Amino acid sequence: MTVRRVTSEERLTTSFVLGAYAFEASPRSAARAEEFRRYLPYNEGNRTLVVEEDGSTLAAASAIPMRQNLRGSVLPMAGVAGVASHPLARRRGHVRTLLNQLLDEMRDEGHQLTALYPFRPSFYARFGYVGLPMPRTATFTPADLGELVAADLPGEVGWERIGDGYPTWREFTERCLRERHGFAIFPDYRDVGLRDRDEHWLLTARSGGTVTGAVIYRIDDHGGTLAAGDLLATDPYARALLLQFFARHVDQVAKVTVQLPADELPELWLTDLAVHVEARVARPDSAAPMARLLSVDALAGLPAGPGRVRVELTGDRWLAGTYLMDGTTGSLELVTGPASGTPPKATLTAAGLSALAYGVLDPAEVHLRGLGDVPADAATELRRLFPRRLPYLFADF
Repeated sequence: MTVRRVTSEERLTTSFVLGAYAFEASPRSAARAEEFRRYLPYNEGNRTLVVEEDGSTLAAASAIPMRQNLRGSVLPMAGVAGVASHPLARRRGHVRTLLNQLLDEMRDEGHQLTALYPFRPSFYARFGYVGLPMPRTATFTPADLGELVAADLPGEVGWERIGDGYPTWREFTERCLRERHGFAIFPDYRDVGLRDRDEHWLLTARSGGTVTGAVIYRIDDHGGTLAAGDLLATDPYARALLLQFFARHVDQVAKVTVQLPADELPELWLTDLAVHVEARVARPDSAAPMARLLSVDALAGLPAGPGRVRVELTGDRWLAGTYLMDGTTGSLELVTGPASGTPPKATLTAAGLSALAYGVLDPAEVHLRGLGDVPADAATELRRLFPRRLPYLFADF
């Protein structure tokens, strides 16, 4: 058995084949096999590893070099995707071997974070990943947006195909990356697939010539559904402008669907808006994302509350050691070696520390979930250092 990195062209007969079997209708058609070649440019910069034995590909995994916002700091992030095994080679440890090597290599290249969409969360929990919030889908009728139709809103909307408006879209998502905790975007070579396919409309909200909101959407048929992607808005006025545009489709579509972060509350948008909000998590087809730290250095300099605690990291391949975490200056400092005084002490796994850094679990929940030993005094300090925040991953890979 050997593990090696494959070239772009080799993906056609290795990772793409296993991925198609694992995540698509099977057997694949000849036409589908031909389509794979069109995907090569959008995977060019990925790192793809495969396990081979006697000339056969037994497993594959890829990492996409992305960027993610962690509490205001934009850091290199490895987006893990395309993890698949040959059906006759499953449960033999091949994926574990690949993931360990893949994350070793991405960490060595400077990627301090990693995220993925799991086929089974408990499998990736053993690698130190912790769950992130699932995006919500809001469904409503354009008629219920009626009170917005005549509203005099500041700003204006722009409307064009994504093939033409892609630079505007990319620039705005870059802004969201800088401003939104948990937000992650693809590298340019991957993201331009959205432009090249040109299968969506791009709707933007603008104020004073500056883009303040954006969403891509498609309409499936007359009397059907206006299916929008993530509704990105920097303020309520931008959101209202986008919704006002959707309201004008009252005689064209029966319903509108939009994707929303977990902290958005569409039931409060309008007085008479009847809305169905759903976050569906199921195996194996609809899993919430997961993420983890690959380096403790990702925390250095992050905004922090006035906490002070000594943390021992255990049981992980990439996070280990004992650190004094001090946020008394407003910026998180990591100190190794002896600490002055007797700060409270906590023992954390990689998933436990990642849960606190991403803001998805309270220190008491970390303890309850078996992700660390967190005494009450240490929990108080960790809450000050890492206030709860809801990350919004955005990128779907």
